[in-house]
Amino acid sequence: MNVLNPEESVLLIIDVQEKLVNALDKDIIVKRVSNLVKSAKVLDIPIVVTEQYPKGLGKTVDAVSSSCGENTPVFEKTSFNALAEEGVVEKLKSYNRKQIVICGIETHICVHQTAAALLREGFEVYVVKDACASRSKYEFKQGIELMQANGAKITCVEIVLFEWLKSAKHPNFKEIQALIK
Repeated sequence: MNVLNPEESVLLIIDVQEKLVNALDKDIIVKRVSNLVKSAKVLDIPIVVTEQYPKGLGKTVDAVSSSCGENTPVFEKTSFNALAEEGVVEKLKSYNRKQIVICGIETHICVHQTAAALLREGFEVYVVKDACASRSKYEFKQGIELMQANGAKITCVEIVLFEWLKSAKHPNFKEIQALIK
């Protein structure tokens, strides 16, 4: 049984964009993704962001993009599988880390297809279920089940954060714990 390690992790945020978020219970997903981003920044975990056709769906929501910072790579895409876009798989591999923590919208389309591609590339894939969303609960459920059947590990925000911290003695424990209170 594997657990996440901050030295081995990359956070991949899929399409948390204005028009997609507006079709959901936006406050919940935006807060959870933002908490992942803020924690990754504190722990020096690389972050990669994708945006599906931003011209039509808008950019990454401000609460997430402002937490990421301006040096975070953002890849525009039209493929549902983010790895099909030029430069994405190369960027992920450039960090020389094996664990990809993935979250975003929509679970059954872009998150699922990207997770499948990451698994084919040999990465360990951790899908943050409570930081993923689909417009339909049925499709969301099917997407999660399919990713798990394909070998992705299904997790949640608190599991990710506490696996990254390892101990209440971690120097950033209080700062990260405050995000989820």
